[in-house]
Amino acid sequence: MAKIIDGKAVSQKVKDEIRAEIERDGLDIGLAVVIVGNDQASRVYVNNKKKACEVCGIKSYEYALPENTSEEQLLELVDTLNNDRNINGILVQLPLPKQINEEKIIERISPLKDVDAFNAVNVGKIMIGNYAFLPCTPAGVMELIHSTGTEISGKECVVIGRSNIVGKPMAMLLLHENATVTICHSRTKNLAEVCRRADILVSAVGKADFVTADMVKDGAVVIDVGMNRNAENKLCGDVKYEEVEPKASYITPVPGGVGPMTIAMLMKNTLMAKKLQS
Repeated sequence: MAKIIDGKAVSQKVKDEIRAEIERDGLDIGLAVVIVGNDQASRVYVNNKKKACEVCGIKSYEYALPENTSEEQLLELVDTLNNDRNINGILVQLPLPKQINEEKIIERISPLKDVDAFNAVNVGKIMIGNYAFLPCTPAGVMELIHSTGTEISGKECVVIGRSNIVGKPMAMLLLHENATVTICHSRTKNLAEVCRRADILVSAVGKADFVTADMVKDGAVVIDVGMNRNAENKLCGDVKYEEVEPKASYITPVPGGVGPMTIAMLMKNTLMAKKLQS
């Protein structure tokens, strides 16, 4: 039976450490959070980020723009925030309305204030291992794996999913710690067979109950990045938890696993941004 990796506890520890450092050094840190439109999920995420700022002692500045905001207007706001010395980190909540090119907005955010680490400059730094910021979800996953005491070096790791936000950077972080990494996706042949090789299996595919027991090696560490709704509209991950949990050595629940870590690592990136700008 697997040990549950408690993302809430690990994230609280990270936030406590951030608050202690901010208070010790008397730092004044500001995070700008931009939300465009009325997407309910985005509103929940933004509210959670504001709460985390409060816990850590970071000032949050919300910029809520109407659904019909033009790309030019959003670019102007990003330019203003880039030049504001009180703002150390800028986060533009995705998705954006269809009239706005997300890539253009991400590239306009100063790499020194890009606390999501989506800007191409920061992505390139992750590739070569010379980074200040890490994308929040993969960084959170690494914290969770480390919390188990699992040695990553030399292990077979499989990442399901190849998104720019999770899958690709996740693979790079595991590679930087000397794992042997395989990235699987919709075109992968013999997916179950490939996954069964994994000592550490990370699923970021976004499909409810996608990972079943026959895809998991006995004793594997299983990290579920998915956040889905099942047929009963209940929140669940990519992993069929009841099936997989007896086979794994460690497993993350959904909710309460990777989710809380993503926001904790955003706070960590905002603290790092302050240091880089000082």
